[in-house]
Amino acid sequence: MTVTEGLSRRSFMKWSGVAGGTAALVATTTQLGMPGARSESGDGAADVDATIWSACVVNCGSRCPLRLQVKDGVVTRVLPDNTGDDTLWNRQIRACVRGRNMRERIYNPDRIKKPLKRVGAKRSDAEFEEISWDEAFDIITEKLEYTYDKYGPESVYKQYGSGVWNAHVANSGGWHRLFNLLGGHLGYYGNYSYLQISQCTRYFYGSPDEQISNSIEDAIENSNLLVLWGNNPLETRMSGGGNTYTATLAKKAGLKIIVVDPRYSDSASVLADDWIALRPGTDAALVAGMAHVMITEDLHDQEFLDKYCVGFDEEHMPEGAPKNASYRSYIEGKGEDGIEKTPEWAAEITGVPANKIRTFAREVALAKPANIAQGWGPQRHANGENNANAIYLLAALTGNVGIPGGGTGGREGYLWPYTPWLDDGVNPVEASISCYKWTDAIDRGPELTAVRDGVRGKDKLDVGIKFMLVYGSNMLASQHGDINRTREILDDDSKCEFILGIDNQMNASMELCDLVLPDTTTAERWDLVPSEYTGDMAYEIMIHQAIEPLYESRSSIEITAEIANRMGVGEEFSQGKETTEDWARELHEQARENHPDIFPTFDELKEQGVVRYTSPDGPTVALKSFRDDPEANPLGTPSGKIEIYSSQLADMAKEWEFPDPIPGDEITPIPAYVVTREGPEEARTNHKYPLQCIGHHFKGRTHSTYGNLEALRAAHHQRVWINEADAKERGIESDDKVVVYNDRGRISLPAMVTPRIVPGAISVPQGAWIQIDENGVDQGGAVNMLTSLHPTPLAKGNGQHTNLVQVEKA
Repeated sequence: MTVTEGLSRRSFMKWSGVAGGTAALVATTTQLGMPGARSESGDGAADVDATIWSACVVNCGSRCPLRLQVKDGVVTRVLPDNTGDDTLWNRQIRACVRGRNMRERIYNPDRIKKPLKRVGAKRSDAEFEEISWDEAFDIITEKLEYTYDKYGPESVYKQYGSGVWNAHVANSGGWHRLFNLLGGHLGYYGNYSYLQISQCTRYFYGSPDEQISNSIEDAIENSNLLVLWGNNPLETRMSGGGNTYTATLAKKAGLKIIVVDPRYSDSASVLADDWIALRPGTDAALVAGMAHVMITEDLHDQEFLDKYCVGFDEEHMPEGAPKNASYRSYIEGKGEDGIEKTPEWAAEITGVPANKIRTFAREVALAKPANIAQGWGPQRHANGENNANAIYLLAALTGNVGIPGGGTGGREGYLWPYTPWLDDGVNPVEASISCYKWTDAIDRGPELTAVRDGVRGKDKLDVGIKFMLVYGSNMLASQHGDINRTREILDDDSKCEFILGIDNQMNASMELCDLVLPDTTTAERWDLVPSEYTGDMAYEIMIHQAIEPLYESRSSIEITAEIANRMGVGEEFSQGKETTEDWARELHEQARENHPDIFPTFDELKEQGVVRYTSPDGPTVALKSFRDDPEANPLGTPSGKIEIYSSQLADMAKEWEFPDPIPGDEITPIPAYVVTREGPEEARTNHKYPLQCIGHHFKGRTHSTYGNLEALRAAHHQRVWINEADAKERGIESDDKVVVYNDRGRISLPAMVTPRIVPGAISVPQGAWIQIDENGVDQGGAVNMLTSLHPTPLAKGNGQHTNLVQVEKA
């Protein structure tokens, strides 16, 4: 019998080190994170010159401390965090297999060793010659001066990327700071992780970004049910300091967990009491079927809806809204389409049996309080905005918003770090585009408008992207949609005239650049890195330079400082700082000034490695102040309430333009289910491409980071998941080499035949490095060879989970 068996959840919280309830959550630096809680026994410390604190800095949502053991200037071993313990509020932040494999990244044969200049006739030829740093700086200075003079600052663009995500210095690397001092640059909004939900939330909850839910820590103590809707923390956030730990603790504490996902993910396998297996992209239809059950059986929270919401029923609609436009009218079939959204209707679309929908709806409605925590998979579909808002709506429909144990329907809550990032200054250019529209901004920049393409800050762009910086980003050849079309656009260097790449690994995106500069790894520079989505325990990690930069690599902040000097803004840029340590020290001192009770001195942190802290308010209960007093604490919507019907979206539906629209190109004022391009409806009639294809996050990589490490590739195989019925129809068995294809591209990889994915759908682990052969087939198995550049209607975002394909045995 384990320690936790038979304990109530409140007893379990006490066992987990939180005796005294939420008032005990505030802990001092001395209590949380001082080294020595675990001995160095077995670390091999006697055989090394030093053990130095560093970190894994990638965009998994956690960030983990590492201890690099160094002998004769070489990293010989990577050790995990040895501070903290196994209690909830002082937990160890143990790195996963990716971060523990840092040595292979540092000493990888793919390391970029010297500056490289393109000599190939076109970018996709990937032909380069080595040049000196002086020549590289001359080229960059000349290209920047030329671009600013000829085209203006709107033509300069820093590509979105997450390879250095949220390291306090390296995250921007000084590039935005430099561009802003030179006159500005074209901005972007959103990110590839959650672009759709970050834009649609403002119309539902009034938040300019996604609306977080209650934390898992709160769910452990107060919830009766946790619904992980398109949410897979055990594979996406594997850090011991993050949601893998807290979600597993919730399971041990006896909290019932239901997972909604087309895949029986590791989170479903390890955590779930039940798996709701729906077809990809049908989340809004499932919510509608559940809402029908709740309304007809009087299980919805009408009192909450009346007081805190607009647009649920005809009695609570905004002025000027048409008759029968409320969400309830939509469910009851009184709306424009005249279809009653019964569980049978939802079952036909989602593939979830009607009786299963009824059972699920009753369970969610009666479990109050329940935390419905949606991940970012549902919003990454062709009409992902409606999927996201529909899941939000489910939390409002059941009255779970703003109460302990409840939630908003957003992703699990967290304490945002208190530590500051590098100050980039103010961008004088007001124009910005969706982060997913950069290929359009290259291909037809002056044609992009506000009402057709989502341009912000002005009615239209005046010029396309002419100078593009690609720093810590593999968007050009891995993470962006339709890799073949993207490469075709980039090969025309009369459009984007110059591409500057900076990375420490020679990935396929770097191969498409005109000039490539060798960046350092975290082992070769100073920095600070915070937690991000790790729940209610936040932390800061010291990145102490462990070895001298290898080859001719330089940190990004050193590169931008030198360019600033050459372009006459050096003093304003650096303000007396000369090294990466100087930049890190300054940022840490700002954190200490704001919170001297939490953060030690910089030199103390060098020894300590990591500092943990929690909120004095206890676990996150999202929108609690709004629930307590909606008049005094209104939301950012026009009504100040939750807007199930949005007049803003209704107006945009009339004003926005969709030239040559395809199914799904529409904006709706309520979170209705919308039939889209390449969705389940089309799959039934498309005999050429009958399978829905999604891409899932993968334990062997964080997006594409670590995708070239052989140890991880050996441990975690790139295989396409395919249901047994679909495989049998095609004569495919597990480990058979297959080809997955559509009109956009072809990939070849082994099959994993399994009941762990719904029939009619396949899933390819996203982020693989491309290996395009002489026939144009990607032998690396990158899912974005198959995905579309067509944007979602509202956010103009990456609906990259909506694709139809065929699979054949190779």
